[in-house]
Amino acid sequence: MKIKKGDKVKILAGKDSGKTGKVLQIFPKEGRVSVEGLNILIKHLRPQKRGEKGQRIEFPGLINISNVILVCPKCGKTTRVSYKVGEKTEESGAKKFRMCKKCGETID
Repeated sequence: MKIKKGDKVKILAGKDSGKTGKVLQIFPKEGRVSVEGLNILIKHLRPQKRGEKGQRIEFPGLINISNVILVCPKCGKTTRVSYKVGEKTEESGAKKFRMCKKCGETID
């Protein structure tokens, strides 16, 4: 996946379009991400005991990964991601780096 946990992303579609936030979780099989403070959903819980009050729980909902774009930490612009394979070393194999398409800097 081109987006990882902890990345800063901008939302492209939906009720929070244009806002930015940090990725909390990624669900690669579903193709969805959870972004901190955005796409907030409310769940109502009934009271469990007599005399107890019900609750409203707010939590960040999932967003389709196609509706978010990475914000480059170096240049601060929204960008697509390319990959560059580093050189092979004796101890480990070649390492793969994510790169910003606009400024050319490595993201990892």
